[in-house]
Amino acid sequence: MGSRREGREMALQVLYLSETCNMSLEDALTATLSETGAESSVKKFASHLAAGVNENKPRIDELLVKYAQNWDLKRMAAVDRNILRLSTYEILFDTDTPLSVIIDEAIEVAKTFSTDDSGKFVNGILDKIKSERASAS
Repeated sequence: MGSRREGREMALQVLYLSETCNMSLEDALTATLSETGAESSVKKFASHLAAGVNENKPRIDELLVKYAQNWDLKRMAAVDRNILRLSTYEILFDTDTPLSVIIDEAIEVAKTFSTDDSGKFVNGILDKIKSERASAS
């Protein structure tokens, strides 16, 4: 597994822990990063992603509601919701990574941490959200 994938997975764990255990992002970062033997560059990338999602969460959630037709955010599985938040952050605010890579990574992470159908679900929503990057350029 590549270090960026590892960083994305770690960021997902931080976001999930923060949301499901009602922890501050800082506490979730501390808890997650202290339990891993990952390289410092991976931890730094995970921290960057988690902080970026946290900072832009209102805009990200607004887009998820817009594009996840017939889905209330609260009804989505917490893992899927946070994968979508993470990927939407990368698509819109951390634009150094190609769209195809972001979406492929999100699909693979969804397959690993959620259900078999989650990859398709995540792909469908991110495919719509990627148009937001084009319109912002």
